[in-house]
Amino acid sequence: MQNATKEATFLLVDDDEISIMAMKRALKKLKIVNKTIVAKDGQEALDILRGSADQHGTLPPFIVTLDLNMPRMNGLEFLETVRSDPVLNRIVVFVFTTSDMPHDIQSAYSQNVAGYLVKENPSETFSEALEMLGSYSRIVELPA
Repeated sequence: MQNATKEATFLLVDDDEISIMAMKRALKKLKIVNKTIVAKDGQEALDILRGSADQHGTLPPFIVTLDLNMPRMNGLEFLETVRSDPVLNRIVVFVFTTSDMPHDIQSAYSQNVAGYLVKENPSETFSEALEMLGSYSRIVELPA
């Protein structure tokens, strides 16, 4: 029996409009054509993810880039909620933030993130990280 796979949707979770614009520019420059959705905080991202599940509670594949420092629901709160939700707990999350605090890095990895990337030089970091994510989305088979 062959497993069905589906192209992943990128969910960019960040409240910084400049970061979002830079990520969208990098995606376009890299010719990454996956559907891309933006959420301004963790609560909006949860609403989007929960609204994407079908009537059977099956979620299509998502690759999430997550900032940690956001209003309403920050990135670590989002991760804790997602990992405790049986419908959402398998989504792929890459933290993409300005924080290089050891506590934040440890907290993120304790919630099974796929990677932790620090925004040092934003335009260069965005381009390199999104190039890696584009390759990841083409190479890795995610369940439908």
